Amino acid sequence: MATVAERKIGKEQTVKKKKLNLWPALFVGPHMLIFIIFFLIPSVFGVYISFTKWDLFSSPEFVGLENYKTILFDAESSFSAQFYNGLENTFIFVLLTVPFCIIVPLLISLALSARPRLNKMFQSLFYLPSLFAISAVMIIWQFLFSVTYGPLANYLNITTNMLDNQPNAWIALVLVTVWWTIGGNMVIYLAALNGVPKDLMEAADLDGAGAFKKFIKVTLPSIKYQILFTLVMTTIAQFNVYGQPLMLTGGGPSDSTHVLLMYIQQNAFGSGMSIAGISSAMAVLLGVCIMVVSAVQFYLLRDRD
Repeated sequence: MATVAERKIGKEQTVKKKKLNLWPALFVGPHMLIFIIFFLIPSVFGVYISFTKWDLFSSPEFVGLENYKTILFDAESSFSAQFYNGLENTFIFVLLTVPFCIIVPLLISLALSARPRLNKMFQSLFYLPSLFAISAVMIIWQFLFSVTYGPLANYLNITTNMLDNQPNAWIALVLVTVWWTIGGNMVIYLAALNGVPKDLMEAADLDGAGAFKKFIKVTLPSIKYQILFTLVMTTIAQFNVYGQPLMLTGGGPSDSTHVLLMYIQQNAFGSGMSIAGISSAMAVLLGVCIMVVSAVQFYLLRDRD
């Protein structure tokens, strides 16, 4: 039988276990509060508004799936034409930019990791554009592409605005986006390359493997989770494209670069009569597309071992 002292110690330990540990809440709490206020509540409200007819001023009128039917199935509606044109252009932008935003930073990271002396300086140079605001980046590139006073038109003897025709408009958007965004993925890849097991690389050297074979057999499998992370996050970011086509091409020529978020903003805030319900429905459908594409990427690149 337990002594009185042992029972007393056991009770004290039970009391200590019952005490709430508030330290995790102090660290997680502010982030959860910001997430709830600025993401969760607006997201839930946006989904609700997509089932209503609302002009931002009067009370929302619940209309069920009417907005979704108009967008998806009403061929005579201008909103349906806007949605499909904007979604198509958004997918084109994603397909054109995501491969370069993954491959180019990876190649730069491989080159920098092979030359440690130049690593820090060039890492800073490549990362610097990602610190600029989108408005500043677009003003810089508008100046570069300008026919009147732009250096590119001057040195290349270009007499017409390359942003007013295709495929030059898409080339310009891809170039600007890759230049602006490669820094973040490059830093992730540099950190991942530093974690590649040295013993595997030494074993590959002893087996006489060349640089390409070592990259395929050793480096790539070692950083596959970082590549998956950057692929999914980059895809989500490019689906939310707005500033580049808005400021660089204005959605032209002939609405060929008019992406879905531009239509969403235009219908909700930019037109004479706000149609927030239609805009919210478009935003929800865009979110569904992002989730489906992300799920497919996870499925195709999952670890099958």
